[in-house]
Amino acid sequence: MAGQLAQLLVNPPPGWWITRDAKWGKIIDQMNSAVERYQPCIQENCSCHQSVWKRDLAPFREGISKELLSSVVSRKLGTHYQIIDNKLYREHDCMFPARCSGVEHFILEIIDHLPNTEMVINVRDYPQVPTWMKPIIPVFSFSKTSEYCDIMYPAWTFWEGGPAVWPIYPTGLGRWDQMREDLRRSAEKWPWKEKLSTGYFRGSRTSPERDPLILLSRENPELVDAEYTKNQAWKSEKDTLGKPPAKEIPLVDHCKYKYLFNFRGVAASFRLKHLFLCGSLVFHVGEEWLEFFYPQLKPWVHYIPVKSDLSDVRELLQFVKENDDIAQEISERGRQFITDHLRMEDVSCYWKNLLT
Repeated sequence: MAGQLAQLLVNPPPGWWITRDAKWGKIIDQMNSAVERYQPCIQENCSCHQSVWKRDLAPFREGISKELLSSVVSRKLGTHYQIIDNKLYREHDCMFPARCSGVEHFILEIIDHLPNTEMVINVRDYPQVPTWMKPIIPVFSFSKTSEYCDIMYPAWTFWEGGPAVWPIYPTGLGRWDQMREDLRRSAEKWPWKEKLSTGYFRGSRTSPERDPLILLSRENPELVDAEYTKNQAWKSEKDTLGKPPAKEIPLVDHCKYKYLFNFRGVAASFRLKHLFLCGSLVFHVGEEWLEFFYPQLKPWVHYIPVKSDLSDVRELLQFVKENDDIAQEISERGRQFITDHLRMEDVSCYWKNLLT
């Protein structure tokens, strides 16, 4: 018996740590339950995200009439596109030309495989089809909540079109394939054991939802390093909670911190996919806003879920500090998921399945 116990202490089996600290039992139980329920994605035929486009298209399984589509076009809820004989046509005007260009890159890449079709693609930040709208109309949007019936598509930012962050990303965050490589190199430069055990956030005050983290940082800078930067709407220090705006920090320099915070913007935040590739632990605030790949990311499996009012943030930061091995496990699962299932070919394949 003594020999068996000694062997367990040298080579503890998976899950041994579950009972090692009753203080964190509730959180650990949540995580273990989430990991146990999790069904990993299958890589074949880019099927990882197919449940999303199937669900979004379900209201239109009986077809879409010309009259319905004409009414959508006339409402100017997005940009009108047609694919005819493997050529792409667009109405002359696009509210955000770089965003349309980012969308068109992926459509043109697969256009030889697409049927004749037409659609309205919304390149605004906000979805256009609330659930109360009858009949439900087909509009493509990059992000939505459960209160909208828009059809989600991969955002223009996988190729170009913003967000512009002066002065470090004046034309947008940059191509996803290139950013993946930059972040991979930065993650190698900052392995887990060398990262700073501090929460980190830099971003503008898109939403007051971010305020509690900024205030916590001012109160306890050893726990969290969080500051507001300028955005286009900045007029005075009132817009950065009474202090001068902080300097903008490139995403690759976020990788030196163990705990990275993600908040929604006007809709979903374009930052989220980048943070995972740092090999850091992502603290994802709120569960309301989605992009097409969010549903396969699971709380406690790939990231730490944080309440929208941040009432649990101190406890969660203390938990990961006292349970470093668990924190590293979650961070690695998140990094691996984005690495394996959000490649450029996954984005193109999603577009192909959606439009076919």
